Amino acid sequence: LFDVSPLYKYLVTGRDAARLLDHVVTRNVGKAKVGQVLYTPWCDARGKVLDDGTIARLDETTFRLTSAEPNLRWIRQNSHGLEVAVEDLSETLAALALQGPTSREILKACVEGDVAGLKYFRVMQARIRGIAVEISRTGYTGDLGYEIWVDASQAEALWDVLMQAGRAYDITPAGMIALDVAR
Repeated sequence: LFDVSPLYKYLVTGRDAARLLDHVVTRNVGKAKVGQVLYTPWCDARGKVLDDGTIARLDETTFRLTSAEPNLRWIRQNSHGLEVAVEDLSETLAALALQGPTSREILKACVEGDVAGLKYFRVMQARIRGIAVEISRTGYTGDLGYEIWVDASQAEALWDVLMQAGRAYDITPAGMIALDVAR
């Protein structure tokens, strides 16, 4: 279990949200289904890779872009003339990564919903012991894993729930150094 809240998180909404993202990333965002997560790099006008991250399609006109480096100014510059809003959620949306072979069992012990049916690179809404969350089957480790997105005000309570549920599996909390090692 580790805290990936320091990642930058942007909510991209509006009629032209997919069009904006298609303009700046190398994947075809328009083909993504609601509930699908895409891993993709993004490039400048000359094709130089600027960063990489994930884009979750939350509904027809709403996407969450997550990255390691700040990209808000650049994304907004590319949105000129489009019917789109880009909101920085970095301080208000927390994320915890639960990774490893027992992650599904730990989540099943505390999630209200069918997390066992969540497919790779998909996202779902759920509740964990009453806390509203979004769970994506994504992560940096290459092992079975999930990222759990939660309002920052609920992050500490969520951490405690996951640690409690993980006690039977000898869950080990880790910090950003572990994230770098996992990469």
